[in-house]
Amino acid sequence: MVDESSIACPTAFGQEPPPATARRDVLRVKEGSAARAEDVLADEVPVALVYNGISHAVMMATPLDLEDFALGFSLTEALIDHPGECYGIDIEAGPAGVAVQLEIASRAFVALKERRRSLAGRTGCGLCGVDSLDQVYRTLPQAPREAVLTGQAVRAALAALPGRQALNGLTGATHAAAWCDMTGHLAVVREDVGRHNALDKVAGALAREPSLRTGDGFVLVTSRVSVEMVQKAAMAGAVGIVGVSAPTAAAVRMAAGAGLVLVAFARGDRFTCYAGEARVVP
Repeated sequence: MVDESSIACPTAFGQEPPPATARRDVLRVKEGSAARAEDVLADEVPVALVYNGISHAVMMATPLDLEDFALGFSLTEALIDHPGECYGIDIEAGPAGVAVQLEIASRAFVALKERRRSLAGRTGCGLCGVDSLDQVYRTLPQAPREAVLTGQAVRAALAALPGRQALNGLTGATHAAAWCDMTGHLAVVREDVGRHNALDKVAGALAREPSLRTGDGFVLVTSRVSVEMVQKAAMAGAVGIVGVSAPTAAAVRMAAGAGLVLVAFARGDRFTCYAGEARVVP
């Protein structure tokens, strides 16, 4: 068993955030018999994203890879146009939660103040707190149109992902998102109790380490495929998004409009393509 101390959020900035797991005594019941045992739980803490001194969002998140989360959220929510507009990330842990302080360019900060929102994100929250309906269906960049997604790549990524989900292996409570190259190799994997947070962490990791993106790639998520997940995949520059559960009709329409391949119900050697089928090879 992996010790929980190994599942902690490393950071070079400020005080160490709390660990991502906690141990608790539980009562396990099986076939009418009960026994005391120790269980490992995934934890979540309030994470405030603070831009140039102004708190913009508070999300419940797993305190892992918070620099990736902050930068990825900033990019996928179009708060900044490119990583160069983020000048620094500082993490401050306190008794009430974790504050991630971001210093961003003046242009981005002016735009942020114009659309500023205040939200308290539930676990898995995606669109809570938007100011208007117009913000829900924003214009997305067009996905690369030349790359072909093969069934072999999807199957390879699905087979490799469980071995990279250390936190879920301990707790069974977290989602994962991965950036996969077009052969199905997992270049980046991130975990969080929130599926949107996990995908933001992947986007942030790619932005912080551009060498991880060696070419076109697709996103793999251990969740359903919703509008906000499609938006984040498109903003990350993916060829497509692969989910292990169902898509929504709105997500399929959005993926088609952005030129994304959308694959869902991807389990074992089976999957269903809902958008971009002309660029899928079984």
